Amino acid sequence: MNNHLELHKEIELFLYHEAHLLDQSDFEGWLDLFTDDARYWMPTTETRDVDQKQSPLKQEWHLIEDDKPFLHKRYERLQTRLAHAEQPRSRTRRLVTNILIKENHNNQKLLVLSNFIIFQSRRDNEESFFVGRREDTLNRYGDKWKISNRSIFLDQRILPRAISIFF
Repeated sequence: MNNHLELHKEIELFLYHEAHLLDQSDFEGWLDLFTDDARYWMPTTETRDVDQKQSPLKQEWHLIEDDKPFLHKRYERLQTRLAHAEQPRSRTRRLVTNILIKENHNNQKLLVLSNFIIFQSRRDNEESFFVGRREDTLNRYGDKWKISNRSIFLDQRILPRAISIFF
């Protein structure tokens, strides 16, 4: 039981550290948290009837489907003045909650579920909230964890503004 609690705390701290990096606009540090073959995916949100099963992994439409090189390109674009949605840069605050280790493969590979709220403020009067859940596959490399897969499921059906922030 003690090892389970220690592992859970380690994963919590990893996800809190990630949120801190993003809130500080340390995108290089954030990108270092991903494996070279990472997948970063956010499907569209569907409203379903009560009797329809939720199966977002089978959806064809997505808002984001990136790999690490593409995430790096997004970061490089943010460093230019061409990222108009981020001029001036947004202020953000990320809250990560309800962290659960759903699958554990010998403490080397984990499936981690979490919920998030992201507050984004731009200029003087533009404020947005993004709420949802994530499914992360984390792999251990030595004494560090890396994200090899992230699936993001927003609760909003209509986004308040263009997505210009990382989840």
